[in-house]
Amino acid sequence: NLEYNSQRTEERLQTLEVKEANLFFIYHSSNNDDYEQPLQSPAKRKAKSKPARSKSRKSEPPEQEEMWRTEKVEDRNPEPFKFMPSREPGPTFNKTASWSPLSLFQLFFSVPVVQTIIQNTNANAARRKAAGIKFQWTDLTVKDFYIFLAIIVFTGLVSIHHRADYWKREWPYNFHFPQEYMSRNRFEAIMWSLHLSNLKDDEENQKKRNTPQYDRLFKIKPLYDQIVNACKANFQPYENICMDERMVASKARIGVKQYMKAKPTKWGYKLFVLADSASGYTWNFFVYTGKSESSISHGLSYSAVLDLLPFPLLGQGYTLYLDNFYTSSALLQHLHKTRFGCCGTIKKTQSDFPCTEKNDFPKRAERGDMRWIRKDEVLFVKWINAREITMCSTVHRAFSGKTVQRRVKEAGVWSAKQIPVPDAVLDYNKNMRGVDLSDVLIRYYSVQQKTKKWYKTFFYHFVDIAIVNSFILHKEICRSQGREPVTQKQFWEHLAAEMLSFAVGSAPAAPSPTLTCMPCYYSSDATQSRRYCRRCLDAGIPRVKTPIYCRACNVPLCLTSKKNCFERWHKLQEYLSSVNVH
Repeated sequence: NLEYNSQRTEERLQTLEVKEANLFFIYHSSNNDDYEQPLQSPAKRKAKSKPARSKSRKSEPPEQEEMWRTEKVEDRNPEPFKFMPSREPGPTFNKTASWSPLSLFQLFFSVPVVQTIIQNTNANAARRKAAGIKFQWTDLTVKDFYIFLAIIVFTGLVSIHHRADYWKREWPYNFHFPQEYMSRNRFEAIMWSLHLSNLKDDEENQKKRNTPQYDRLFKIKPLYDQIVNACKANFQPYENICMDERMVASKARIGVKQYMKAKPTKWGYKLFVLADSASGYTWNFFVYTGKSESSISHGLSYSAVLDLLPFPLLGQGYTLYLDNFYTSSALLQHLHKTRFGCCGTIKKTQSDFPCTEKNDFPKRAERGDMRWIRKDEVLFVKWINAREITMCSTVHRAFSGKTVQRRVKEAGVWSAKQIPVPDAVLDYNKNMRGVDLSDVLIRYYSVQQKTKKWYKTFFYHFVDIAIVNSFILHKEICRSQGREPVTQKQFWEHLAAEMLSFAVGSAPAAPSPTLTCMPCYYSSDATQSRRYCRRCLDAGIPRVKTPIYCRACNVPLCLTSKKNCFERWHKLQEYLSSVNVH
């Protein structure tokens, strides 16, 4: 064993000597310029082949590094595009003529469109009857359809939790309208059979399911296309326009539904909307149904903006305002080439947002501090308000000396203070409100009805768009004629009344005047023939009897020096009558 171990030790020493000799040879051969080095990697050989940097190169000025600038550094003023719209901004029809609410509404729901809806609804009802479904049906006419529209407009004015209560005859309902014009069964039958597209074309489209030729929105296409075209045809936007998403609430089970956490309506159908910033007029929109080829190649936000901007129809010189979902440097540069200005908030995580930290905000930046960088025609600006705001624009300079008032805490005391603000932030807050203004007008009064059919949800939303755009056109006409427009509520009331007049030729008769209501006694003996007071019963006060009743209404009501149920009950009836359509 000892001999074996000594032999192994000698072998290891010989191997180590060979390795040392090889290393010595490699070390000395590396200093020979004419010797090729097979043991080195190609990358190392390439590094060796670089020429040494000369002393004269050190004296050359280095390339200017990107850095943030403060508001004290002057920025150039970008050259604005000349505003050249394809048509005169505002309503595109004769503004000197007299336009009623119904005539404005019919710009969107034209006679051919109404006839198409009536024809397809009758065909759908006939198909259901042929399938053995038992319900009472007579063919829908123009008169019936406009009464149906008047009723859903009325439901937008007078909101009741259960739709059937509009036909109740008990207090506090007992509406003269719609009871006197259409039965509840007829209204429900029309609502149930409502159909917008041709049934045969529906079947052909259904055969294409799971193929690229399948149209997921085919059932709303006739009305969808008409409303979009009418929105663009009847109004030309002013210089500032904006784009945003709109959610239409629905509980229908269909794949095009979306979820948006930041919206008041979380679940529903997502619409991309282009609106006029000044008036809130919905000028163009489309329903999002999923990613398309263009959205895959360019991104959804990039493609959505270009899809909503028909450049020849709009013209040149517009300024588009966007939120951070859409804004990117590539999009702004593309719009700049088409002579469109653009401004919007931008995410700091965007690949083209400046990533330099040179001269950035200090750790404890104060409210009103700003930094900016300009890359050719695109301006990037950061501003400290309650939080850091990042903007991107091709139409603004970084800072022109404007200020805003904010509450600032100094030495433990809150006080109002004027702080500097970038021009892009001021104009963004002013003009990025068009879609929100349209959404607010729609939420004030809406014709939406509970339904599980997705295409009916869109029908009601298209009616909302038509009414709100008609109201905006009414205000534009009144402004051009120098007269005061009616309120939105009055516009809806007049529209419902005109729909009834158009359908039946005259408005319903007004209820009996309250002057005929007089207090009378059941008997000459006030201690006898007493009845329970109606108003006290409605208020939940039981067992209050009165000898007085209303001669016209035949309702027992209290009338004493301390309690005047007679007057209060009639005032309530007068109010309820005022909200009915007369």
